[in-house]
Amino acid sequence: MREIYEMDVYRLAEELSDLVWNDFDLWPEKARRTIGYQVIRFADSIAANIAEGYGRYSSAEKIQFYRYARGSFEETKAWLRKAIRRSVIEKKRTDEFKTIIGELGPKLNAFIRSTNKGANK
Repeated sequence: MREIYEMDVYRLAEELSDLVWNDFDLWPEKARRTIGYQVIRFADSIAANIAEGYGRYSSAEKIQFYRYARGSFEETKAWLRKAIRRSVIEKKRTDEFKTIIGELGPKLNAFIRSTNKGANK
């Protein structure tokens, strides 16, 4: 069995959370206190839920945590959209966020589907 950190979906989730974490220090205090802490929590929870699900035994448990990761992903996107719209994130950095988000979403959906198919066998 592969290690979780070897999987693209997990690697991208970690990359997104690290990007959020590193960008946070560039934000004004108001943005850090309101948007910042929220987006860090939810971005970090994407990879955390993928890892927790990966460590579970049954497919049903795995899928439950992967769906939690999907919810955290959607919430992260919502906070990042606010940060971009409010010019908290520099324009040159928005492309980095958009690229990772564009890759992670489909991979996370495929990961959930593949686990679900395994459960139906």
